[in-house]
Amino acid sequence: MGIWKNCEGTTRRDCLKLGLGGFFGTGLVNALRHQGLTADSVRSIAPTAKNCILIWMDGGPTHFETFDPKPDAPAEIRGEFEPIATKLPGVHFSQHMKKLASINDRFSMIRSIRHNQGNHGAGNHYMMTGAPPRIPVGCGAFVSFHPSIGSVAAKELGKGDGLPAYFSLARMSRSGGPNFLGAKYAPFVVGDDPNSSSFRVRDVALPKGLTSDGFHNRSGLRKLVDKLPRINEEAAGDPVLALDEYYRQGFNLITSPAAQEAFDIHKEPDEVRERFGRDSFGQRCLLARRLVEAGVPFTTVYDGGWDSHSNLFGALGTRLPKWDNSVATLIEDLDERGMLDSTLVIALGEFGRTPKISTLSGQTKAGRDHWANAMSVLMAGGGTPGGVVVGATDKNGYSAVERVLSPENFVSTIYTKLGIDPDKVYYTPQGRPSHLVSDPTPIDEVMG
Repeated sequence: MGIWKNCEGTTRRDCLKLGLGGFFGTGLVNALRHQGLTADSVRSIAPTAKNCILIWMDGGPTHFETFDPKPDAPAEIRGEFEPIATKLPGVHFSQHMKKLASINDRFSMIRSIRHNQGNHGAGNHYMMTGAPPRIPVGCGAFVSFHPSIGSVAAKELGKGDGLPAYFSLARMSRSGGPNFLGAKYAPFVVGDDPNSSSFRVRDVALPKGLTSDGFHNRSGLRKLVDKLPRINEEAAGDPVLALDEYYRQGFNLITSPAAQEAFDIHKEPDEVRERFGRDSFGQRCLLARRLVEAGVPFTTVYDGGWDSHSNLFGALGTRLPKWDNSVATLIEDLDERGMLDSTLVIALGEFGRTPKISTLSGQTKAGRDHWANAMSVLMAGGGTPGGVVVGATDKNGYSAVERVLSPENFVSTIYTKLGIDPDKVYYTPQGRPSHLVSDPTPIDEVMG
C-alpha cells in the first residue's frame, strides 16, 4: 500500500524541499549528524507509562463515522452509518467500530478537544506539539515552530543503548520533528512495508561487503580525516564536529541484537500476524509493539488518507473494519503480554470533520470538510482508566460543549504520563526560553 496524501497532495517530496531529507531520506547515520540542545528541569513527575505508541490519523478523521455518532441529527448530518452499542451502557460508536466497541472498558475516549486551526499544516502542528503556530500557516505547509511530542520524549527518555528513542513508521508527520532540539531527536523513519515478505529496514543490517572489521576500519579512516584543522568549529556548527559519535551510534544500531530482534517481524507466529491484519497498517501496529518490547520510548504509526472530502462512506466502509481490528488487537495484545499498563496508546488526527455532508466542486461523491471545533481521541494504557468518556459534543456534533479541552491539555497529559514535566523550559540556540506547553494542565479523568 502506498503512502497516502492529504487534500493538498503533500508527500515526502515536500519534506525534502524544506531540507528535511537528511533526517530520513539517507539513513540514520546522516540523521545523526545534527545536534539538539539541553533543557532545564522544573520538577520531578512519577511516570505511569514508559513507552508511547501514537497512531497518527493524518488528514483529520471524522468523529461522526468513528467514535461520536449523532443518530438523532438530521440526515445531512448523521450520515449513512448506524450507531452501535459498546460494552458501556449508553455509549455508542459508529457501526464499523465493532471490535473497539467490544473492548472499550480497556480505554478512554476523549470527545471534547477543540481548537481554531482548521487546516492541515496548522492543525497538525498544534496537536503534535501542543503549541499553536506563531503565524498563519497554509493548509499544505510543513510546519515546525516547536519540538514534537516524540522528539521531546526521545530527548528526555532516550537511553542511547543502540536503538533510536523515536521511530516513525512509514513517514514522519509534517510537524513530528525536533525543531530547535536538532536532528539528533528527529524520528528514525522506517519507510519499508513490514507486510512485505522482503521487509528489511535500511541501516539495521550491515550492507553486503561490509563486515564489522571493515566498518571499524572506515571509522579509523574518518578519525584521520577528522584530525584536519578547522577554524571555530563550534561557532560554525560544523556537521563533522561529532562525526565519530554519530558513526558510533549508527554502528551500535546496525550491530545491536535488540535492533535485529525488534525488526525481525517474520519471527512472529502467522496467527499473530493475521490477527493484527495482513496489510501495511496492521503490520506497522505489530512492529510498534515489537519496538516497545525492545525499549523504544516513542513510536508513531503514521496512517494517512483520512482527509475525507469525497466518497466518505464508500472509502470508510472498506477501511474502518480493518483499522478497527488492528487498533483493538494492538490494545488486546499489549494487555495480554502485561505491557499495556506501561504503554500509552493514542489514536487521533489534526481535527474532526464538518457536521454537514456535502459534495465539493469537482467531486461526484459526498464527503466532509475540515472541522477543528470537534474531534475524538482514543487513549489506552499507561495508567489510563478503561471505560471513561471525557466530555461531549452537542447533539449535532458541531462543537465540544462539555468539559472543553485544548491541544495543550492533551499534550500535557502525554508528557505527564511519561514522567516529563509539561511546564519544563527548554532553551533555543539563541538562548530564548521555551516552555514545552503553555498550559501544563493534564486531563484529570484519564490520569488514573
